[in-house]
Amino acid sequence: MATKGLKILIHASTWFAPVLVPIIVYLVVSDREVKSLSLQALVFHLVMGVLIGLSWVFSWVLIGIPFLIVFSIMAVVVPVLGIIRALQERPFRYPIVGSWFS
Repeated sequence: MATKGLKILIHASTWFAPVLVPIIVYLVVSDREVKSLSLQALVFHLVMGVLIGLSWVFSWVLIGIPFLIVFSIMAVVVPVLGIIRALQERPFRYPIVGSWFS
């Protein structure tokens, strides 16, 4: 049950501390699955921040607007899917960065 709560916290941290919570959980928890998930979440948040920032910069030439919309939706929907999977106690891997960590 404790790992289920930590997984939910890691996924939900996208709305209040997307970098701080995964780092703290990674340093404090000894469970390998939770450590892997916190690393995935941290890298996912950083990658999405960079992608949204680049899309925002390129939106002045109109090419970035579709990417800005897609990445913004993805940054909100993916953590919600992670929370749902954690509540169901099913494994979850973040897209893009999930395969980088075992």
